[in-house]
Amino acid sequence: MSAFIIFGLLFALMLTGMPVSISLGLSVLTFLFTMTTVPIESVGLKLFSGLDNFGIMAIPFFILAGTFLTRGGVARRMITFTTSLVGHLPGGLGLAGVAACAMFAAISGSSVATVVAIGSIMMPAMVEHGFPKRFGVGVISTSGALGILVPPSIILVLYGVSTNTSIGALFIAGIVPGIVLALMLAAVTWYIAWRNNYPRMPRATFMERLRAFKDSFWGILLIGIVLGGIYGGIFTPTEAAAVAAVYAFCITVFVYRELKLTEVPRVLLQAASMSSMLLYIITNAVLFSFLMTHEQIPQAMAAWITHENFSPWIFLLVVNVILLAAGNVMDPSSILLIMAPILFPLATHIGINPVHLGILMIVNTEVGLCHPPVGLNLYIASSIAKMGISEITVAVLPWLVAMLVFLGLVTYIPEISLWLPRALGML
Repeated sequence: MSAFIIFGLLFALMLTGMPVSISLGLSVLTFLFTMTTVPIESVGLKLFSGLDNFGIMAIPFFILAGTFLTRGGVARRMITFTTSLVGHLPGGLGLAGVAACAMFAAISGSSVATVVAIGSIMMPAMVEHGFPKRFGVGVISTSGALGILVPPSIILVLYGVSTNTSIGALFIAGIVPGIVLALMLAAVTWYIAWRNNYPRMPRATFMERLRAFKDSFWGILLIGIVLGGIYGGIFTPTEAAAVAAVYAFCITVFVYRELKLTEVPRVLLQAASMSSMLLYIITNAVLFSFLMTHEQIPQAMAAWITHENFSPWIFLLVVNVILLAAGNVMDPSSILLIMAPILFPLATHIGINPVHLGILMIVNTEVGLCHPPVGLNLYIASSIAKMGISEITVAVLPWLVAMLVFLGLVTYIPEISLWLPRALGML
């Protein structure tokens, strides 16, 4: 009964148009003050202890690094490099867009930053070279979602913090799924371009590719610094985030010199605004998790699953349906912070690996980014391409189908996520 009241309050407040974060906090506080005898002191203590987590510090640093890189010309250089490699193939610019999104995702950790940085350059370039606008929008809207799967993903950090799962193991688990999804999106891009005889770019010479690589080297090097530093035992994921922020500042201001020192305060303010918004959601999610535990809702659901003898196969199917439905009304961070405390104990109860569950949840939220009504990537692409949401929704369908097929693969072939962490002794 408690679960119906809590979720009823939450969705009633959301239907009024109130932001998810505020709806979450108000529904929890209303239930706590009117239907329980929980002392107010314990609420404050839980808020403090929930946010007193070293891993949370990685979030503002990764956001700051992504903001610097978005403004500092790194994306343009990566696009030039990927175009020199695959531009001569059918749909070459589209393939370059997929590759550039994957590479930029690996240094920004954000889907929004990836779509803005790559899309604002690549979509006009595709139109200029004779590609239909719908093709460019479909490629970038879906490929930009790699930003929350490829490490260092901010959403993976949130999952790790919410469930006490190793952030390092989650990062390494996202590499193979990220590569597989990028290849599937590239295959759809190639097929559509080949079937419609879209333009190709001239084949780049070896020297042109070498110059493009040298020009983008400092941005690409950040991938090796972050992941190599974490898995080489040089620093923790949180320390890696701080290193990434400082490195991004140095290369955009002093190496590429596309960001002036006078513009740095504006970048800091933008990153601080995004960080504070996300941390506010985390604060309310901590309260929500506390209330779920106090009312013993996860325990009751675990007992019901045991009684009904749910197999892992059926459980994962139900999880996908719930998360895909949630993607219609909530953004990825809200979905994860609300659902992870509920699904995590249920999954571990029936033997599902927490890292596998984390990757599964991330892929579900990726799908949510690419379809209305809350598909954030679509709205960003709409503002860049000056197209209506309904038109963009139709444009992304072939790539969205590929993402759903990939979701099925990740769900029922857990080794896609778990093989590399196990090979490195992290599981």
